[in-house]
Amino acid sequence: MIFATLEHILTHLSFSIISIVITILLMNLLVHEIIGLHDSSEKGMIATFFSITGLLVTRWISSKHFPLSNLYESLIFLSWSLSIIHMIPKMENHKNYLSAITAPSAIFTQGFATSGLSTEMHQSAILVPALQSQWLMMHVSMMLLSYASLLCGSLLSVAFLVITFRKNIDIFCKSNNFLIKSFFFYCLNDKRNVFKDTSFLSFRNYYKYQLTQRLDYWSYRVISLGFTFLTIGILSGAVWANEAWGSYWNWDPKETWAFITWTIFAIYLHTRTNKSLQGTNSALVSSIGFLIIWICYFGINLLGIGLHSYGSFVLQSN
Repeated sequence: MIFATLEHILTHLSFSIISIVITILLMNLLVHEIIGLHDSSEKGMIATFFSITGLLVTRWISSKHFPLSNLYESLIFLSWSLSIIHMIPKMENHKNYLSAITAPSAIFTQGFATSGLSTEMHQSAILVPALQSQWLMMHVSMMLLSYASLLCGSLLSVAFLVITFRKNIDIFCKSNNFLIKSFFFYCLNDKRNVFKDTSFLSFRNYYKYQLTQRLDYWSYRVISLGFTFLTIGILSGAVWANEAWGSYWNWDPKETWAFITWTIFAIYLHTRTNKSLQGTNSALVSSIGFLIIWICYFGINLLGIGLHSYGSFVLQSN
């Protein structure tokens, strides 16, 4: 009872904090950047991270197994992964351009897990035999960390393509897209003092170039990280499959789409080695990868087919 109450409190606390962070980011778009508000949003994401961490630890203790056995727990872990990615630029003392992606993504996954799934799916239960393995933590955590990283990197590529193909920066400024306006706001404040004596046309062209370069840089960094996680996740999953089902590879729908995802982002990384294919071409590949990830993670669960059906809407581990 104590664990259930604590879990309930931490769930709503983390959702409330991330909602406040989104509100602060929206306020920063409507008014000039206020240092106090920006710092508050960063602290809010850190508080969200610790709240979700407490939620996962509480569920781990109460269920006596690592909380990655069903769709609800995987969504909570995905939200936790997004909060970690949010803090990566901070660790390297870079301005955090990822917040326009990580914060909305975190609240989306957290909100769907809390409100979009039935109450029965929130309940923890004894693991099915296939999940009673030491590989559970290794395989599933790596896969979800890879999904979070690859989704963020792909969205950065989408933003890159949108800005690249804009014919007029004025149209771009008037866009109601939260992601693009966030990047515009952050970079505009960085460059305002430097370019106050130059023509608007020169600033516009230079700003657009600088912004696309930053998007391309962070997209590559985050996707590279996600690809590493995905590779580890697939390899550990193959070993686990051999122990559980007697074969390293069964062409299960989840395995097949995981391999397709790996192939798409392997192509993306290959295009990055060729200067003539960098930029727009590589961004197009990673944008396709964004759709593939959702099919792999969510689409298969929606259908509830294959050997991984315990993570679906239809069948849960209980």
